[in-house]
Amino acid sequence: LPFGFIAGNTVAMATQSRLPAFLLTRPVAQSQRFADALRERFGPGLSITISPLIKPEFLASDIPAGPFEAAIFTSETGVAGYARQPAAFSLTSKRAYCVGERTADAAKSAGLEPVSADGDANALIALIKSHSPKGPLIHLCGQDTRGDVAEHLSRSGIHTSVCVVYHQAEQPLSGAAIALLQGEYPVVVPLFSPRTAALFSAQASALLPIAPLVCAALSDAVAQPVQVLPNVRLCRAAKPTAAALIEALAGWFAASSMP
Repeated sequence: LPFGFIAGNTVAMATQSRLPAFLLTRPVAQSQRFADALRERFGPGLSITISPLIKPEFLASDIPAGPFEAAIFTSETGVAGYARQPAAFSLTSKRAYCVGERTADAAKSAGLEPVSADGDANALIALIKSHSPKGPLIHLCGQDTRGDVAEHLSRSGIHTSVCVVYHQAEQPLSGAAIALLQGEYPVVVPLFSPRTAALFSAQASALLPIAPLVCAALSDAVAQPVQVLPNVRLCRAAKPTAAALIEALAGWFAASSMP
């Protein structure tokens, strides 16, 4: 029974034998943190394999001339790029507009005063517009950023420069991950970005036939690249946060156990 893998009436009763294996593809630190959250939600007996598909590499970027009223961050890695040389970005305040709580926590640790949109790029744009900043802003991001935050803000009259401080280098699936995907038992793959989803879809496609998959996507845009995979089921988070993704999985598991 590829997807009828939970015995019992509630997710809280799930044990190692009742839940499928998890494959986590984010960079190591984020994957380890998410693994801890999964074990807290579903129990300590989970089978979790970490195989990052991307690895952040910082760039020696040309930094736009300031000064800037505030910084914008759409990832924790962007904050890490700022923290490597904070004085270089000519900020006139410590204000940092952040896409979500994790990014805001990183900004606070970097000595900034974050305001979190607790959502996605659209929520971040709306948050910044609601604050009506007077001076120019700077968005510190990666090469493969989505949402066109700076473009949207500049078109609305809030001049925003872009500084690319890192890129995410593609990594191959590990031998352990490949073995998992080529097995007969279901595998749960949480996916957090359209790029990671596309990389996973491409590498998994090269391994066909593969195990039954449950892909948990942070958004519709993240779900789209994996829809081409055979024998895949999708569940989507109600909002773009790790906690919402875990709750989406909990709901999916509970529904899958029903007759």
